[in-house]
Amino acid sequence: MNMIPLNLLNFFISDVRDGLGPFLAVFLQQNHWEVDQIGWVMTISGLTGMIITTPISTLADIIHAKRAIIIISALIIILACCLNYYYPFFYVTLSAQILTAIAGAAIPPAINAITLGLVGQKGFDHQLGRNESYNHGGNACSAMMTGIFSYYFGLKAVFALMVIWTILSIITIQFIRPEKIDYKAARGLNETQKDPRPISDLLKNTHLLVLAITVTLFHLANAAMLPLLSQAMVARGTAGNAGTYTALTIIIAQMTMIPMALLASQMAQTKGYKSIFIFALIALPIRGLLAGMIQHPFILIPVQMLDGIGAGLMGVAVPGLTAKILSGSGRINSGIGIIMTVQGIGASLSPSIAGIIAKHYHYNMAFLALSLIAVIGLCFWLVANNSNSPYKIS
Repeated sequence: MNMIPLNLLNFFISDVRDGLGPFLAVFLQQNHWEVDQIGWVMTISGLTGMIITTPISTLADIIHAKRAIIIISALIIILACCLNYYYPFFYVTLSAQILTAIAGAAIPPAINAITLGLVGQKGFDHQLGRNESYNHGGNACSAMMTGIFSYYFGLKAVFALMVIWTILSIITIQFIRPEKIDYKAARGLNETQKDPRPISDLLKNTHLLVLAITVTLFHLANAAMLPLLSQAMVARGTAGNAGTYTALTIIIAQMTMIPMALLASQMAQTKGYKSIFIFALIALPIRGLLAGMIQHPFILIPVQMLDGIGAGLMGVAVPGLTAKILSGSGRINSGIGIIMTVQGIGASLSPSIAGIIAKHYHYNMAFLALSLIAVIGLCFWLVANNSNSPYKIS
């Protein structure tokens, strides 16, 4: 089967689904926002996205118009970015980021459903690695272009590139033919399980619970590190051009994530997912300690390479392991939605916690606090998956 349209969709949509990402924090900082205000906007919008994620993921299981979900979501994100650019005031930006969070939450389950519908459960692990590698490649390419153009034109280049990527995404998705999608496979049904299980069964699944807690702790520690690193360097005056520096943080991480995603896909097929989680959880506290203890701007390189290792591995492992746990349930995308919801809890709380600590105790202490949370996540995963644990994921 020709997977080029799906691969290219992942490439182009990568920059759209995250909205302005870390560039928003720098943009607002340049518009004289306080660091805790930025943190609150990210937290409130993140919590909104968290609330909507599971219902939207369930919708991706049910309806056939999965391509339309992606197109409408991309257009909403562009509208929100325009509001941010022209009206960078607290309540306008907050409203725009809430729209971005809702639309951004709809895109991943739709892509996962399309992927399952095209390749089935047997091909899902392999294609997940390709999806994520193209996704990271798209992010890296966009960040390179943003870094170059923001050097000459300022952060307004970020907004212009978002429009271009959205148009390319909408064009690409037209080449994914709906008749090629197996809509039963797209929600995780198989020949032995013809009807979906009650969604309440997901809440009773202990393996899913272990995965959910681990992912929450990972993103509670991880989500604030990239914007915090950019803000810290800008505040110290060591970042040079703010747009270019922020672009470099993304480029380094995304270029590392490309081989990590492919490696995670291969490891999943040969060794399983548990070891992938261990490597990802070890990389995160090391990253936080380096960012907190060393203030030289070149610390960007190893810090963001470690981000690439952790996030690159987790990007494949989380949906892949969820699909394995819920295979045959008919609720795979709903399950991924639940995991993304708890992931959103951690990710949305992370900037506020880090922002408050950075404001009152300095950026270094914020990085150390995030590292401690990452260590707790690693310890939990190891204890829950030891040979005697009743919660061990087989």
